Amino acid sequence: MSESIHPAVCSAQPSQRADKNPDAPLFEGAYKERFDHILSRYPNKRAALLPVLNMAQELRGWLSPATITRVAELLELTPDYVRSVASFYTMFQLRPVGRHLIQVCIGIGCDLCGAEEVVEDLLEATGTRIGETSRDGKYTVVEVECLGACGFPTVVQVNDKVYENVKPEDVEGLMKELD
Repeated sequence: MSESIHPAVCSAQPSQRADKNPDAPLFEGAYKERFDHILSRYPNKRAALLPVLNMAQELRGWLSPATITRVAELLELTPDYVRSVASFYTMFQLRPVGRHLIQVCIGIGCDLCGAEEVVEDLLEATGTRIGETSRDGKYTVVEVECLGACGFPTVVQVNDKVYENVKPEDVEGLMKELD
C-alpha cells in the first residue's frame, strides 16, 4: 500500500477533513469572505451552487436539511432544487458521516484487484455496514465508483488522503493509522 495525495483530489475534497463541526456557523467571518469571493466568480448566484455546497460541507461535515435551506436562501433557490443537486453528486453527504469517511473504489480496475475483499475487511474492522457510521462516530465506509487513480488499484480515500495499491492485508495497518 502506498499513500499519496493527488493534486486533483486534494483541491476538490477540502470538505472531507476529520475536524468538521456540524454546529459551525455558516458563512461568517473568513467563510463570509470566501462566500462573497465565490459569488464574484459566477455570472449568477445559481452557478455558485456547487462551490457553496462544498464550503458548507467543509464546515459542517454533511449537508443537513437546515444547511440546504440556508444555502437555498442565500442563492435565491428553492430547498428542493438545492437538495436535488446535492443528492446527484456522491461527493456530498446528506447524512452525518464518521470523523473518518472511508471511500473504497469499486470501479472495474479496483474490483479486479480485490476491492470487494478490502471493503469486507474495512467493514469488519469498523463494525459497520456500507454507509453506516460506527457507534463511536469515528468511521463511515462507502463504496464509490471511481477515485481517479485507476493505475494503482485498489484505491481507498480517507477524508482527503488517498491510499493506492491497497490489499486486504493492508487494512489493519490503515486502521491503526486512523486511531
